[in-house]
Amino acid sequence: MSGKKKFSGTVKNFFTSIGKLLTFNISTIMFGALLLYMIITVVLYATSSHVTTYQVTTGPLTKNPVCTALALRSEEVITAENSGYIEYYATEGMQVRKDGSVYSISNEQQENTAVALSDEQMEEVRSSAEQFSYAYNSNNFYDTYSYKYQVRGTILQAAKAETSQATQTSEDSQTASSEEGENTDSVAGSAVTGNSISIGNQDVYTAPEAGIVVYSTDGYENKTADSLVEEDFNQMAYQKENLITGNEIQTGDSVYKLITSENWTLMVPLTDQMAAALAGRESIQVKFVKDGESQNGSLSIVNIGSQKVAKIELINGMTRYAGDRFLEVELVINTQSGLKIPVSSIVEKEFYTVPLDFLTQGDNGDTQGFLKQIGSGDSSSSEFIDATIYRQVDAQGNEITENTQDTSGGLCYVDKDTLNEGDILIKPDSGETFTVGQVDNLQGAYNINQGYAVFRQIKILDQNEEYCIVEEGTSYGLRAFDYIARDGSTVSEEEILYSGSN
Repeated sequence: MSGKKKFSGTVKNFFTSIGKLLTFNISTIMFGALLLYMIITVVLYATSSHVTTYQVTTGPLTKNPVCTALALRSEEVITAENSGYIEYYATEGMQVRKDGSVYSISNEQQENTAVALSDEQMEEVRSSAEQFSYAYNSNNFYDTYSYKYQVRGTILQAAKAETSQATQTSEDSQTASSEEGENTDSVAGSAVTGNSISIGNQDVYTAPEAGIVVYSTDGYENKTADSLVEEDFNQMAYQKENLITGNEIQTGDSVYKLITSENWTLMVPLTDQMAAALAGRESIQVKFVKDGESQNGSLSIVNIGSQKVAKIELINGMTRYAGDRFLEVELVINTQSGLKIPVSSIVEKEFYTVPLDFLTQGDNGDTQGFLKQIGSGDSSSSEFIDATIYRQVDAQGNEITENTQDTSGGLCYVDKDTLNEGDILIKPDSGETFTVGQVDNLQGAYNINQGYAVFRQIKILDQNEEYCIVEEGTSYGLRAFDYIARDGSTVSEEEILYSGSN
């Protein structure tokens, strides 16, 4: 009995040990499998080739230069004819007609009163505030005061609306009286004195000619392109005097400035490199950094002292910048735009060239390809071969697009993996055949959006040492925001890749 008990105990211990061992393996098998997967992944990553990617962008080859331009205009400083306290009717930058009311002078200082703006006037203030905020540059803090006076002028216009109406009525009455030969005393309380009209204790002064009102001077009013000197471009020495004041003014004091023409000139100091880039041009596009607006102007290069300067003459758009003497402008030199890629990404690939006459549609009409001859002699047949056409050119070698379809004498480029040298192709609806063998190269880059390399053809428009601009919309080409291999020489087509940083 003791032997049987001993055997029974041994068997029991064996199965107990097996159970413990199995329990241990089940609890760790998931961890072991995960650890093994991680080890294999790390080994594969460490031993696989890596590629640095580049995201395709759109734009010019190089950035256009941004320069500071000096603005010259036809400007006239208007002085006060009498002394007294001034009130303004025209806002900063406002266009006034000839004999339009600009300001008034009275013997007594006017008291400030609360003014309620209409919804339309409030919307005008909000819009101007938004525009000012967008274009604000802390380097030109004086613009803050100019904007303050612009808003103040809007409020003054609302406050003086009735007075302005009375002034206009008086002006119209005076004009009518003059034309009819009536005595000017027929307008009660009004008398014309030069460019002023007296209403009560105020003399309302009008513009001597049509123009844009600006309430500041800076000493550049009488300067021309021929009278400028190098020191005039020094912004550190530039000073601007505000003409709006709440104090009493004296006869002969400057009251406002009137810009009398839309024609104006930008004088842009140039480096020797920029002057060389602009040499030979007679016109140029200018983009204003302040608001993003662009204009075209005539261009000439002049010398002011030892400084080369671009003289750009413009015929409109001056009103938006009437209060600015110095303007940040972008000289649009690089007009060639497209997809920008590194030169190092460009590769060449060899393709079979097949006459376009042999290209046909598949049975479903959704695919295109060729009829390939199978066999020879009486037992021969044909097989449709689906093909990706990388490029189509006409008889002159110009690329064929949807708008220039022409299959007469043209060629199509077919991947060499699709056909083999010596394959015989059959022309649709004809017994004519073509033997595959002619080859040509296409330039392109490797697209890696899907994690493996795919050749995409390119057409280079412009190029420098580092980057080139390629045409958008090319057949089987690149698109904006595609990822490509930055160094195409390190990549093979259809190779699975691990992307690095851009």
